[in-house]
Amino acid sequence: MKNTKFLIQASVIAAIYAVLTIVFAPISYGEIQIRISEALTILPYFTPAAILGLFVGCLIANLLSPVGILDIIFGSLASLIAAYLSYKMPKKWLVPLPPVIVNGIIIGLLLKYAYGIPLPLILLMAYVSVGQIIACYGLGYPLMSILEKYKKKIFN
Repeated sequence: MKNTKFLIQASVIAAIYAVLTIVFAPISYGEIQIRISEALTILPYFTPAAILGLFVGCLIANLLSPVGILDIIFGSLASLIAAYLSYKMPKKWLVPLPPVIVNGIIIGLLLKYAYGIPLPLILLMAYVSVGQIIACYGLGYPLMSILEKYKKKIFN
């Protein structure tokens, strides 16, 4: 029963992440991006199933990425690393921070060196990080507060 619940939670999170990214595709990809789906990166705070769910959801969303295979590989791995680190955060306010830092660095490097975006690396990292701050803290942190009220009904 526990494995089934884990897989269901991970699958639902993956589906929601992928759908949100694809629906908001015009702002989900590129050097200036705000992935609305990144608001879900707070979910490892509630369940470890979110680590797998966010990874798979990002992988699915990145299959449709206009920037190709490297985004599928490294963008998805960035999400996996960030989700695991979010799960390990000792304080609630820190939970959204790993996706900001990890994606800022990895996606910034990807945009600069794999796709040759002609902007300074630090600027690309900053652009990605600002988009992540908006999604993770601006949308995700309020979502986290709402879900805390219902966590026993939703995640247990």
